[in-house]
Amino acid sequence: MKREIGSGPPVTALENIHLSFGGLRALQDVSVAVQPRERLAIIGPNGAGKSSLFNIISGIYTASSGVVRHKGEERPSRMKPYEVARLGIARTFQNIALFPGMSALDNIMTGRNSLMRRGILSEALQLGWARRQEIEHRRRAEEIIDFLEIPSVRRTPVGELPYGMQKRVELGRALAAEPELLLLDEPMAGMNLEEKEDMCRFILDVNEIQGTTLILVEHDMGVVMDISDRVAVFDYGRKIADAAPDDVRRDQTVIDAYLGTAHEH
Repeated sequence: MKREIGSGPPVTALENIHLSFGGLRALQDVSVAVQPRERLAIIGPNGAGKSSLFNIISGIYTASSGVVRHKGEERPSRMKPYEVARLGIARTFQNIALFPGMSALDNIMTGRNSLMRRGILSEALQLGWARRQEIEHRRRAEEIIDFLEIPSVRRTPVGELPYGMQKRVELGRALAAEPELLLLDEPMAGMNLEEKEDMCRFILDVNEIQGTTLILVEHDMGVVMDISDRVAVFDYGRKIADAAPDDVRRDQTVIDAYLGTAHEH
């Protein structure tokens, strides 16, 4: 039975995107969109262009040509990551990008930066409204800690935490921005089976309970087939398939390019 997803314009749509670095073509005429509340997986061998796609959506890269739309409106061709964050887009990274000397709570609090609206003077003087805002941001961070079941490590420097726990903190930091669209770059990488099961549960709850739209890059095909509504497959910078998981699993082009033995990864 097909899961119900949101209607209306896509949360994010990339149209005819090209991205080149010198003579290297990272993305070639790529079009892909994600609907509200949808769970879209991006798969493909290493070097297929998956991370480049994420970097364009999140403002780290600027496309050589093509259009990026947000809720039907064309985005400026160049946007800084903090400007993209203000559109309601957050991400995690393939390689954990936390502050190892800071506590789990303080790392999660940094995810609130795009939502903070206070001046240097008011912060320094701790004016009433600034103080109330600080309390509200901290309350929201504590809610995320409870949601991710990590209250016991809230004050622990993240550099001292096990890898799987650090991945939870990174997810928490992304959630702290209250994103409408969450980009998950290999959220299961390096995890054991129990850690993957926990992470899958959190990701599904974020989508189903909070209504957050998800795009994930993931190499674990079991995870991809279990939790995705749709799978887009990339190979050598091109999109070669875009369909429901069962259809992708049976697609001979995908089998030859990725699910088969054509690539080592």
